[in-house]
Amino acid sequence: MSEEKVKKGEFLKRLRNRYRLVVMNDDTFEEKFSLRLTPLGLVILLSSSTIIMIMVVTSLIAFTPLREYIPGYADVGVRRNLIRITLKSDSLEEAILERNEFIGNIGNVLKGKNKTDTTLNRPDPSKDYNKLEMNATLNEDVLRKNIESEDKYSLAYETKTNKSGISNFFFFTPLKGIVSSSFKTNEEHYGVDIVAPENEAIKSTLDGTVILATWSSETGYTITIQHSNNLISIYKHNSVLLKKVGAFVKAGDPIAIIGNSGEQTTGPHLHFELWYDGKAIDPQDYMVF
Repeated sequence: MSEEKVKKGEFLKRLRNRYRLVVMNDDTFEEKFSLRLTPLGLVILLSSSTIIMIMVVTSLIAFTPLREYIPGYADVGVRRNLIRITLKSDSLEEAILERNEFIGNIGNVLKGKNKTDTTLNRPDPSKDYNKLEMNATLNEDVLRKNIESEDKYSLAYETKTNKSGISNFFFFTPLKGIVSSSFKTNEEHYGVDIVAPENEAIKSTLDGTVILATWSSETGYTITIQHSNNLISIYKHNSVLLKKVGAFVKAGDPIAIIGNSGEQTTGPHLHFELWYDGKAIDPQDYMVF
């Protein structure tokens, strides 16, 4: 038998040797506690205790809130709440800025200092209004050329001052869409409301000069054009104004973008009015939307 096998046998034998652990009173030598052990049993006991402790710690981390105290092991619900709180705080900051701007505008009005609002109902920054399609269609181009060939000065040049002269005007429809509310003087609704797709361009109904391009809390971004024969057209609730006061526009020229600005609106649309000799007239009597 080799020496190596002999040493291995002796080692296994020592592992199986029994030992007795005794706890005695140091003064009386009275035996209080004794425990019989073998080296192999002690190793098995320590290994089992270690495995049990690992399982207990793992269970505590996996199934109890203790895991939240471990860096990088946050609860999914906590992360969701943090994202929601971040979004709410961002919205709250935006609301505070708008409120401060509104209060500042009120103060300017009370002091007699009119100031165009720059925060409320401002254009959507996510949209590029410079890339909107504003070219006239083929039919619109043909109509414009035909009318311009008949009168080289104006599409609607009329020297008469009576109301019957309006029937000779060639009105350009400012926006194609659905009429959601018609002209009703008894309800003080002096125009028509036209609903159309988002980002649609609003066009001038006749040649004229822009006499008003501003914003108000009731009607939002509004543009008003003075035409010949004491005729005025008004376009309200726009999201963007494309012309400034004093600009001369021709019939069919884009002047604004459809919007939902102002307090007197519940959705994106155009409120269009026509005034002749200081009186409101029904636009549907002269054009088809």
